[in-house]
Amino acid sequence: MAEQESAIVEAGKVSQWLTQNGFEHEALAADNLGVEILKVDREFLIPMSTALYAYGFNYMQCQCAYDQGPGQDLVSVYHLVKLTDNASKPEEVRVKVFVPREDPRVPSVYWIWKAADFQERESYDMYGIVYEGHPNLKRILMNEDWVGWPLRKDYISPDFYELQDAY
Repeated sequence: MAEQESAIVEAGKVSQWLTQNGFEHEALAADNLGVEILKVDREFLIPMSTALYAYGFNYMQCQCAYDQGPGQDLVSVYHLVKLTDNASKPEEVRVKVFVPREDPRVPSVYWIWKAADFQERESYDMYGIVYEGHPNLKRILMNEDWVGWPLRKDYISPDFYELQDAY
């Protein structure tokens, strides 16, 4: 009988610092490049993001989202980088917020990292995640009157095709 290995994730440097300073989160397994991944509840995203900014993560390289599948959670992902002078390999961390598809609300980090502006709008437009407190949360890729969230895995495409002008 084969022994089952328990999936114990060793907390990284950033996770240890957050724990020492009382920020509730869960350390997930690092990605294939060794980038630390942290899971945080949406109600703790703003305090934790503020702490990460104060810790030196002054650049949000990417904010994106994905759908875990029909009936499962939507995930908002933040890839943060600690930029310093003459750094050959800047420190990186990813933060993930899992939200139920029936109530996909996440506080906006726009007021911490301005780079979140268009990226949160795109995640809203494609997945329907509402970024509360965003100054201009409206569709950016789809028409304003578009119904549904095209990148959700349970999205059903409409049965019509818009005719293009032949000019």
